[in-house]
Amino acid sequence: MIENEAYKTGLAVRRKVLGNAYVDKAMGNLSPFTEPLQQFVTEHAWGNVWTRPGLDLKTRSILNLGILIASNRPHELKIHLRGALNNGVTQEEMVEIFLQCGVYVGAPSAVESFKIAKEVFAEIEAEKAA
Repeated sequence: MIENEAYKTGLAVRRKVLGNAYVDKAMGNLSPFTEPLQQFVTEHAWGNVWTRPGLDLKTRSILNLGILIASNRPHELKIHLRGALNNGVTQEEMVEIFLQCGVYVGAPSAVESFKIAKEVFAEIEAEKAA
């Protein structure tokens, strides 16, 4: 990895939003094939976009949830649900986000979002109990 300033800043924000366990797992699975992707995502998405002034992390998380629902990206939605919780988005706000998306991108998207969120909430509760 080329650890320039954007990469270092991005890694710090990525850890803050997604948590150390997720980032450690992603970085622990690096290979010559996947390293360029991790470099790109950490540097550009997390280091250059998530750190821009103008939107706080909670607002960025709310946007991500809507975008991921609308683009039917359940794997990323699951990851960013945890990040949204870390950034202060409440379960009550998620209900409203999912319903809003349901109106504009379809009820199946809302149904899937509620299902995925319920799984994430259960995983988090199990982690707390362990």
